[in-house]
Amino acid sequence: MQLLQNGVDRTVIALWLGHKSVESTQMYVHADIQIKEQAMAKTQPVAVSPGRYRPNDELLAFLEEL
Repeated sequence: MQLLQNGVDRTVIALWLGHKSVESTQMYVHADIQIKEQAMAKTQPVAVSPGRYRPNDELLAFLEEL
């Protein structure tokens, strides 16, 4: 997690850990909300105030049915 937080590419992390596939390091990316929030902060349009995304009830209902 600290490697990801410090900008180390997950391909490099996968090699260091001896993972067969880069996809096996995906769980580390999913596990850290701080990394997600930092990435989202970099992609927000200037006119949007910062905050977490809150899906509406219609979207949640759709996702529940998948």
